[in-house]
Amino acid sequence: MKTLENQTLLYDEDCPLCSLYTTGFVKSGMLDENGRKSYCQLSEEEQNFVDLKRAPNEIALIDNKTKTVIYGIDSLLKVVGFSFPWIEKLGKTKPVHFILRKLYSFVSYNRKVIIPGNINEENKLQCTPDFNYKYRFLFIGFALTITSFVLFGYSNLIPNLPKSSIFREFVLAFGQIVFQSLFLLKADKKTIMNYAGNLMTVSLMGSLILIPILFLNQFINIPEILVLGWFAITVLIIFKEHFRRIKLLKLPQYLCYTWILYRIIALFLILN
Repeated sequence: MKTLENQTLLYDEDCPLCSLYTTGFVKSGMLDENGRKSYCQLSEEEQNFVDLKRAPNEIALIDNKTKTVIYGIDSLLKVVGFSFPWIEKLGKTKPVHFILRKLYSFVSYNRKVIIPGNINEENKLQCTPDFNYKYRFLFIGFALTITSFVLFGYSNLIPNLPKSSIFREFVLAFGQIVFQSLFLLKADKKTIMNYAGNLMTVSLMGSLILIPILFLNQFINIPEILVLGWFAITVLIIFKEHFRRIKLLKLPQYLCYTWILYRIIALFLILN
C-alpha cells in the first residue's frame, strides 16, 4: 500500500464503526501512524480552520502542511485513491460521486443507531451528527423492507404457522415501532426517533442472522426443529442487543419487556 503522509483523518471516538475503519486505514498502511485523530482532541489551532459544524457529519481529512481540509466521501476517496488511483477516479465521476455522497450521508447520519457506543460526556467537543429526519426515515424504511422480506421467507419454513405474506410481516414490523412508541409518549421526538432507529437495527440484525437458513434451504431440506431452534437463538441474541442499547440510550428497561409482550401478542394474532 502507498502511504498518504502528512494527512490526519478525524474520527468519532464514540462511534465503533468510525474507529474500526480509520484504524484499518492506519494498519493497512494507507495512512501513517499519525494518520488519524479523535475529533474531540482537536487543538485550538486546528479548530480555526476545521469546520466544527460540518466535521461531525462528514469525516474531515486535514492536510497538515497546507492547513486545508476536505470532508465526507471526498476525504475517503483521497485516502483510498492514493493506493488505488482508479477507485478515486471512478468515485469522482458525477453519477458515481452522487450515489456515494448519498450513501455516505445515509450511513453517517444514522451511525449512532447502526452501531451505538458509549459517549464520553466529559469531552468539550462532541462528534455527534446533526439529527436528520429524512435519513432516519430512510433508514427505518430500509430496515423495515429487509426485515419484512426475510421474515416472510422464514415464516414459510414453519409448517405450523398460517401462510405468511410480505404485507403481514411489514405490518407486524411497523407495528412494533408504534407499540413501543406508546411507552415513550412523554419523551421528545428525537428520543423516539433514535429509539425507533435502534429498534429497527436490532430487527435488521435478526434478519441477517436468519438469512443463512434461508440460503441453505434452497439446496437442502432443513428440519423444522433446526429452523425453530435457529429462530429461538436469534430472538435471544437480539433481545440481549436490545437490552444493551436501552442501557446506552438511558431509556426505561421496561421497554425490553414490552418488546417481548408485543412479540407474544403478534404470535397470538397470527395463530388465531
